[in-house]
Amino acid sequence: MLKVELGKNIVAIAIGAAIGTSLRYYLNLYTLATGYPIGTLIENLSGSLLLGFLTGWFTFKIPRNWVKAGLGVGLCGGFTTMSTLASDSIFLFLEHSWWLSAVYLAASVFGGVICALFGYLIGQKLGKRKVLQREKIG
Repeated sequence: MLKVELGKNIVAIAIGAAIGTSLRYYLNLYTLATGYPIGTLIENLSGSLLLGFLTGWFTFKIPRNWVKAGLGVGLCGGFTTMSTLASDSIFLFLEHSWWLSAVYLAASVFGGVICALFGYLIGQKLGKRKVLQREKIG
């Protein structure tokens, strides 16, 4: 039984990661012309928001483990990127200016935490509302 569960998780993570990575790739293609790593910033902030939302939602709506793994580890993990954040920060520092790099890092890190918090609060609020609606009906 444990092997079946592990297998489902791995497949779900692989599918989620393929989707998340593809979305990240296309977003970067559309934003390359700006010369600023805005695509990576958008990916990391929106990915943090989504992961926060899912975490908040899942406190009320408990999904199967493979669903959580596929959406959290797979989709959000494939969509967001720490390595590109680091690489872009170094590029901005060496090729442009230290302050541009610092602004990018601050917006990414603090913005990501704030987005995750907002996502969590929204997910909890909507999850709680769904549970209350179900209790009213049932």
